[in-house]
Amino acid sequence: MPVKVYKPTTSARRHTSVLTSYDITTSKPQKRLIVSSKNMAGRNNQGKITVRHHGGGARKKVRIIDYKRDKFDIPAVVASIEYDPNRNSRIALLNYADGEKRYIVASVDLKVGEKLLSSQKLIELKVGNTMPLEVVPPGMFVYNVEITPGKGGQLARSAGNSIYLMGIDNGYAQLKMPSSEVRLVS
Repeated sequence: MPVKVYKPTTSARRHTSVLTSYDITTSKPQKRLIVSSKNMAGRNNQGKITVRHHGGGARKKVRIIDYKRDKFDIPAVVASIEYDPNRNSRIALLNYADGEKRYIVASVDLKVGEKLLSSQKLIELKVGNTMPLEVVPPGMFVYNVEITPGKGGQLARSAGNSIYLMGIDNGYAQLKMPSSEVRLVS
């Protein structure tokens, strides 16, 4: 997802940048993989209005993203790279060999037509493949990492974000976060 930086032709244009969209391959999302979000209209959990003048407008369509990647040893092909208005990263539509379709958070160098795999054991180390941290060799950059096993990815999910796997010791992986914090994850 490249960034276009504008030349400062005016003082307002100085330091302006936008995300380019030439990597997007489809404009229409899969209907089965979107849901409408409920508009809270400025109300809190008790139903009382806490923020005035909210409400109305077009209903947001939320894409259902597969953060768990729990279809093990079933190959998938990247069908398209799409824009998601609810996040700053691109999403990729995967077509699995058994006919199921799912969205995932697209990694930086993911291309249409690539074959991806999710497995519990060590598989080819390439962009988009998923495996447990215990089989990933130390020194690799990872993204979409689970804090609690089986809960789905919670760390490094935004665009261009990654975590450095420092090592594995006593059942815990040492992860160096983008903020330089070292965190232990099961």
